[in-house]
Amino acid sequence: MDARTLWSFRQRLAQGGLGGRAIFETLSQQLQPHGFIPRGGQIVDASIVQAPITQAHTAEREALNKGQTPEGWSKKRLAHIDRDARWTQKHGKSYDGYKLHGNVDARYKLIRTLKVTPANADDGQQLPEVLQAANTRDRLLADRGYDRAANRQTLQQHELADGIARRAMPGRTAQTRLKQRNRTINRMRSRVEHVFARLAQQGGKCVRAMTLARKALAITLQCAACNARRLAWLVMSAGASARPA
Repeated sequence: MDARTLWSFRQRLAQGGLGGRAIFETLSQQLQPHGFIPRGGQIVDASIVQAPITQAHTAEREALNKGQTPEGWSKKRLAHIDRDARWTQKHGKSYDGYKLHGNVDARYKLIRTLKVTPANADDGQQLPEVLQAANTRDRLLADRGYDRAANRQTLQQHELADGIARRAMPGRTAQTRLKQRNRTINRMRSRVEHVFARLAQQGGKCVRAMTLARKALAITLQCAACNARRLAWLVMSAGASARPA
């Protein structure tokens, strides 16, 4: 197979985002026959997937985030920039790229649903789109970025227990119960970080593709591969535990 044929095949998969999702869902259907149905509740989180490094000043980043051409940039320079990628900040550091919003089941740590957006997308607004239809435990865990009334109402509508960490209320001095609640949630919620770490180990946090459609395809395929590796490990572990000592 030559490079042109492979490129054309990837283009067809990327169109409309259906190709990558079809592959992801087909692999997800293989989980149930092995008994790995969603268990333990849902954990929702987002992780930044960086685009190739773009040298830009603050004003230039703001222009790119608005879909505008920074002042003084030539067409040639702009052609080498991923126009769908967006700048965002996390822990005081700037990142240019995309976000993977994922829903992982707490028992098996398998990616059940996902969505890819530009990096400046608000995590909290993506919650309704990554909810899963079924899980043996009616609980959802998420960090403080999802703490908003609309999300709590969404959980009520889906009859899910609220496991969203809370932001500190301004002016309140007694935050002991709030901090204790958040610590308990974060201890359980940390299991999703194991999934993002696996993705990083297999190269899923550094995807060489431009445009949102191509990036979404590449990340979705990485998530499918991550689930396949996890499934193989779970099957082997289950088989090992069933063998006599």
